[in-house]
Amino acid sequence: MFVHSVYFWLRSDLTPEERQKFVDGLNSLKQIESVRFAWVGVPAPTDRPVIDRSYSYALTVVFDDQAGHDQYQVDPIHDRFREECGSLWSRVLIYDSVEEA
Repeated sequence: MFVHSVYFWLRSDLTPEERQKFVDGLNSLKQIESVRFAWVGVPAPTDRPVIDRSYSYALTVVFDDQAGHDQYQVDPIHDRFREECGSLWSRVLIYDSVEEA
């Protein structure tokens, strides 16, 4: 299993239409063939010192293996998301993880 966790900080000056375009773009990534599970969310209302709630949206995508992840990275849907929505965020942070052997 390969887990791809992406955290986005959207620009503060986005219009509601631009924000919706971003969310629609995120959700389009769920259609990529190698995706086994995908989830889009916002920070939970939990409040403890170790929790970072500064991001705007989180995307978690699960693949069978790294090959599935690599296929996702070059998929036209993923390319379109980056092209159409890349200007909408000010920061992105990615954590990739695999099961320990």
